[in-house]
Amino acid sequence: METMVVDHRQLYRLPWTLPDNAIAWLEPTSQCNLSCDGCYRENLTSSHKPLEVVRNEIDTFARLRNTDGISIAGGDPLMHPEIIEIVREVVARGMKPIINTNGLALTKELLRDLKKAGVVGFTFHIDSKQNRPGWKNKNELELNDLRLQYAEMLAELGGISCAFNSTVYEDTIQYVPEMVEWAAKHIDIVHVMVFIAFRQAVPQIPMDWYAGATKIDMGELVYSSVEQRKVDIMSTDIVLEIRKLFPDFNPCGYLNGTEKPDSFKWLLSTRAGSKGKIFGYMGSKFIEFVQTFNHFRHGKYLAYGTPSMLRSGRSGIMAGALFDKGARKTAGKYIRSVLKNPLRIFKRVYFQSVMIIQPIDVMEDGGQNMCDGCPDITVLDGKLVWSCRLEEPKHFGCFVRTVPKNGYKVHA
Repeated sequence: METMVVDHRQLYRLPWTLPDNAIAWLEPTSQCNLSCDGCYRENLTSSHKPLEVVRNEIDTFARLRNTDGISIAGGDPLMHPEIIEIVREVVARGMKPIINTNGLALTKELLRDLKKAGVVGFTFHIDSKQNRPGWKNKNELELNDLRLQYAEMLAELGGISCAFNSTVYEDTIQYVPEMVEWAAKHIDIVHVMVFIAFRQAVPQIPMDWYAGATKIDMGELVYSSVEQRKVDIMSTDIVLEIRKLFPDFNPCGYLNGTEKPDSFKWLLSTRAGSKGKIFGYMGSKFIEFVQTFNHFRHGKYLAYGTPSMLRSGRSGIMAGALFDKGARKTAGKYIRSVLKNPLRIFKRVYFQSVMIIQPIDVMEDGGQNMCDGCPDITVLDGKLVWSCRLEEPKHFGCFVRTVPKNGYKVHA
């Protein structure tokens, strides 16, 4: 019998839903200063939304979606001329502003102004298929030098969460374990690593595409392709890759798919360690306690921990050991490490998260397996919609359906 890579019954199903979710996704612009392979947004110049429109979208989130943090994305949001005011507007409504950016437009002066406005964190999208000036032909490991520049930039100012995300392609998945190892070496200033499996609308399975009853040409969309590319990388494939270097790597929470309850659309792991040394991984009861307690105390599920919160690793694992198997195992390793080298008692222990995201899967019968309880919901015409497929209603008036072509035999 084949052993499961991850058993969803052993994990905590993150309690996020459409109206009550840890995150929301705000796009004040679709203009970007890079051209990334597989980007899901059409890069339009002069596409900055007026501040009043942005305010209305934030108000829509406040009215329809109980949320901890708002990811300010795009495009690249730092290109919006009123980005500082947008951050202030998010703060004014009691939500945490997190800026999703490639970092090209970030300066120390702008960073200081954004912190004064109330920014809580940054998620930097950095990978080897961005055609980034000065970094072309660099692989994912060589790009760690650039990641460190941004992490140190934020750490120097202090009090700002630092996350990195990378799209994982067939030829870059091999680098994921060493990227996770790099993050461990800088656990004091790198708080989150996110890996997103590559997807495009590629005809791997013969499909027709429909908007309502009208057959359409998906070639009009930026995330469509006529090339045969590998678009079926699974979150569990990335888990297996990480385990080559970190055999104990284990997620504690997940979001399932809308079509398959045992598929892993978001896999969250939380680990504890000192710089360069990971003691272990928190279990499902730990993340359940964190989410439930935060909702009980603040009325919202937790999305982004502050750097001060993530510095409480030692007390966190000791408290968690009372009720969580993973924390208990981690606490044991930490205690043995201190007994072996008592000087480690003076080293701070940090929490760090590793998130793996598996976007839409088009199934053989035409079903579209989306993220159930999707955190990256955005606003279009006053409604909440999937951000990763926003181009479909923008171009065709609705989300597109997939139907197997005539004559294609669907496997039972």
